Formats: sequence, C-alpha cells, structure tokens
Amino acid sequence: MTDTPARLLKLLSLLQTPREWPGGELAERLDVSPRTVRRDIDRLRELGYPVEASRGSLGGYRLVAGAAMPPLVLDDEEAVAIAVGLRAGAGHAIEGVDEASVRALAKLEQVLPSRLRHRVSALQNATVPLTRGDGATIDPQALTTLASAATGQEALRFSYRSGDGTETKRQVEPYRLVSTGRRWYLVAYDLLRADWRTFRVDRVSEPFATGARFAARPLPMEGGEGGAGDAARYFARSMAGRQPELRLDVRFRAPAEFVAARLPPTLGVPEPEPGSGPAGEDGCRLRSSSTDSLEWVALRLALVDCEFAVQGPPQLVAYLESLGARLTRAASHGKG
Repeated sequence: MTDTPARLLKLLSLLQTPREWPGGELAERLDVSPRTVRRDIDRLRELGYPVEASRGSLGGYRLVAGAAMPPLVLDDEEAVAIAVGLRAGAGHAIEGVDEASVRALAKLEQVLPSRLRHRVSALQNATVPLTRGDGATIDPQALTTLASAATGQEALRFSYRSGDGTETKRQVEPYRLVSTGRRWYLVAYDLLRADWRTFRVDRVSEPFATGARFAARPLPMEGGEGGAGDAARYFARSMAGRQPELRLDVRFRAPAEFVAARLPPTLGVPEPEPGSGPAGEDGCRLRSSSTDSLEWVALRLALVDCEFAVQGPPQLVAYLESLGARLTRAASHGKG
C-alpha cells in the first residue's frame, strides 16, 4: 500500500480495535516494511493519536486513552451498527439518549455514503420495536434535521399539529432539543409569532432547513449564560406554566424495589413502609411531585401491577374513580 493517507487510515482503523498489534503483523496487513510502520506510528502520534509501544519479542502497538478523543475511523459494518442503534434510541425517546446522541447521529448520517444510508434505512424499516406505550414514536430523520439546524443556526420550516389536532405552518429559529426521557421537544423562536415556543417533536412533520442563517437570540432567562442548561430550565419553566403540579401521595402493597422497577424515575422513588400491607407484609409509599397529565400518571400507577391507594391529590383520586367506572362498564358490556 503506497498511498500514505490511505495507509494511515488503515493503520488507525486496526489500532482502534481493543488489542495489541505486533509490528510484523501490521507490516504484513499493510504490505509495507516494519520501518514504514514505525514511521507511520510516529505520524499518528504527531496528529494527536496516543499510540503506545511495548518492547520485547511479543511487543507491539496499541491505541490508549489520551487527553482528548481523536477522530474515529469506522468500517462499513461499524458505521451502520452505530447509526441504527442511535436511530432506534432517538426514535423512541429512550431515557438517557439525549441531545448529544442526536448530534452524533446527525454528524454520522451527514457523512455516510449513500450505499450505507440505504442500508441503515432498510434495517430501520425492517425492524419492529417493542415499546411500552408510554412515549411517542418519532421519525429519527426529522430529529436529526432539527438537531443539524439548531447546531448550524439554520432557520426551519415545518408543519405542526397542536394538542387539539389543529395543523399550522411554522417558521422558526431552532435553539435546542430537550429530551424528557419519554418525549423530545424543540425550543425555538417562532418568527411568525415573534416569541419563543416549545414544540413536541412527535407533532412536527416535514421539517425543512431553509438555508437561511441566523444569529442566536438569547433565551428570556434571568442570569442565563446560554446553552443546553438554559434550554432545559426554560423548557421546565414553560411546561410548569402549562400543567398544574400534582403532589402525589400513593401507598403500594408491594416492596419498594418492586414498585421502583416499574415506575418511571420522573415520578420519584418510593420509600419502604414495613408492615403497611393488609396482612402486615411490606409495602411502600410514594411522595413526589409531577407536572405530567392526570391521564399519564394514572396509567403509570396502574401499570405497576399491584394494589395501591392514592391519598392525593384529590383530582387524581377523582380521575381514577371515573376511569375505574368506565373500565368496569367496558368489562360488563364485553360479557353481554
């Protein structure tokens, strides 16, 4: 291999596998002399790649952790696997897959060759995910379009469906994406309404980057410095203004470990209450606050799959009574 840049990329790809490579094996793989391998190792070090060498008859080279992460070199299979994994996580708003993951997906898909983009799409379309039904499914391509526009400070156009089903056309300056674990939201400046807005990404359709660049506006936050932290605080404040806070007080007739494993972390952590069950068995109590809807909170409590009693708030008690009556009627009609 006489092409030096191509040889360096091939060498880097080999070194990024978790093993130590003897110099002779690297020379054979690259079809060069051991001396050329040594020179190429020195070039990689000059570029910032921390390549460590061990001496002796069994010695060799390996890439180690450095002060900063150097660019990765991926083969086709690795690139497809990462893109599919990031798409799956982003498309279902899995907790822990946040804005950084979406930015990584946007960067990866931007540089993927067309043949690999086709493979990623084919794999994604052929996969049916098993979801829990407590979060909205979104289009990963739409998510990466929003992320790329926000990063590149490029104006967006899209259609938006409100909670009552009304469709509107929006033109915005995207600021940040915010993940709640169940859903993705876009914080953006709405140009037609001349004000800041938050948009549920699962209600966004046909997002289109217009190519018009803009200078980032400061969020209406006191003492903010800009960035993801301010976007999260702005989003939390805007959501709190829309949805009244529910102060939950719920007793479960099951151990705290059982309940905690079935409750979303956003609803809080139940505390053990020994001997609180009807026969003196261990139970637990959940005392927390939530700005989620009554319907969603009621559903999540029921999905714990054990006996429970809601002490408050009163509106949740009333909703559960109404829901229970409807479910009872539905069951009785089924028997008829």
